[in-house]
Amino acid sequence: MTDHAPDVPAAADDDGHAISFQVLRRGTPVRSSDGVALGTVRRVHEAKREHIFDGIDVDTRDGLRFLDAPEVARIAERAVTTTFPAAEREIHLVDRGSRIARILGNTTTARRAKRAGERAREQWDRR
Repeated sequence: MTDHAPDVPAAADDDGHAISFQVLRRGTPVRSSDGVALGTVRRVHEAKREHIFDGIDVDTRDGLRFLDAPEVARIAERAVTTTFPAAEREIHLVDRGSRIARILGNTTTARRAKRAGERAREQWDRR
């Protein structure tokens, strides 16, 4: 009989390996630096010409918020960690939704208009 501890499962706060913002998936949890859940990833923003991470749209209980790139400490397989504690969330998470967006929600028409705008922006950038 040996005196060794049984296999201990990975810590609950183990977020996995660090990953690129380009492969960050929608629905990934966003946590504050002190481990409090702030919301989930809705969309990742990139400065296309420079190929630089610009920030993340986060679905929170208070609505859609924007998390600027300097406020992101780590992007991992299973979670995004911020540089600030949960007590400072109102300071760093910027309201992203407009009045019209809150009224329309995520309707088919709104999604189509958004895609059309993104295509137009990409065509403009390629000129």
